[in-house]
Amino acid sequence: MDFPALEDLAKRARRRVPHFVWEYLDSATGDQSAHLRNGAALDRVLLQPGVLGGEQTVDLSTTFLGRSYAAPIGVAPVGMSGLMWPGAEIILAKLCAQERLPYNLSTVTAATPEDLAPHIGEHGWFQLYPPGDPDIRRDLLKRARDAGFHTMVLTADVAVASRRERQRRAQLRQPMKITPSIMLQAALRPHWSLSILRNGMPKLATLARYGDIDTPRIGTAHVGYLLRTAPDWDYLKALRDEWESPLIIKGVLDPEPAPQIIDAGVDAIWVSNHGGRQFAAAPSGIAALHAMRAAVGPDFPLIYDGAIRSGTDVLRALAVGADFVMLGRAWHHGVAAFGAAGAAQVLHILCEGMKADMGQMAIDRPAQARGRLIEAT
Repeated sequence: MDFPALEDLAKRARRRVPHFVWEYLDSATGDQSAHLRNGAALDRVLLQPGVLGGEQTVDLSTTFLGRSYAAPIGVAPVGMSGLMWPGAEIILAKLCAQERLPYNLSTVTAATPEDLAPHIGEHGWFQLYPPGDPDIRRDLLKRARDAGFHTMVLTADVAVASRRERQRRAQLRQPMKITPSIMLQAALRPHWSLSILRNGMPKLATLARYGDIDTPRIGTAHVGYLLRTAPDWDYLKALRDEWESPLIIKGVLDPEPAPQIIDAGVDAIWVSNHGGRQFAAAPSGIAALHAMRAAVGPDFPLIYDGAIRSGTDVLRALAVGADFVMLGRAWHHGVAAFGAAGAAQVLHILCEGMKADMGQMAIDRPAQARGRLIEAT
């Protein structure tokens, strides 16, 4: 496929989806500074080249939380994934099952855990926006468990709705309100529109049994915000008691509570500023990762996401201290660009980029990138 970089797939995706869809996926909050800071901070991470390393037999396989994956990368949860391209959740779940990567289904996608059950194989993670009602929480956990999801990810950094001004300017609402502007944008993207007609307008399917998802809301907030709560330490304890398999907490930027998080029985910390979509003044993910690794020591599992644009960026995150790297936007660019073939191309770009750079660094396993840093000049 003649699309050698992730940015090439993103450009094609933008030409194939309506403006409001692009704004949903691509936008951050405020002046976009947190999102831009992620990329700029990654660019400042320089990796130490190797020399006289001889022939390298590169092996990207990685063990994380007791499971083996083909590479230290996976699909991060993206709300309303099916809006970017209908059926995106199933396309990406199938890819992950086939290629042995983790697929993380969001609470607020257009596909339910039950929809994904035939497709995730042994690679399903479920991302939980914390319901305030304990009965809803327990039901969601049961549904995820029964559908074959083995790892739970508690998102802790969306206690309140962010403004996401670009989405507001694009007139994006949940549930979708069909306006003349939306209709015109859709008409200009016939491939997306025909696919929507075949599959139906995406809704928050997992939450449908818990509330009226078709009632208009004020602003851009969807029904998920009416169900969720701002989790506290008691909430984390209750979740840990109710979920016996691996538990990850996502959206942690401050290293200070890390020891208490570990003591609470969390199995991994996911360092993320939510792609810059929640708090414009947040630090870059990579700066937070550096501080988090120092706080938790060399062995506690850490995940990173934010502005990953290449295999080089994956290695940068691993060098700074991540054990695993997740991407959200890039996979959806691939799906919107070429469907399943586009998602496969994203994986190809990332893995081939990692292999090439690992050859330059004279290492043959991803974990060997840890600490291979030099000061920027």
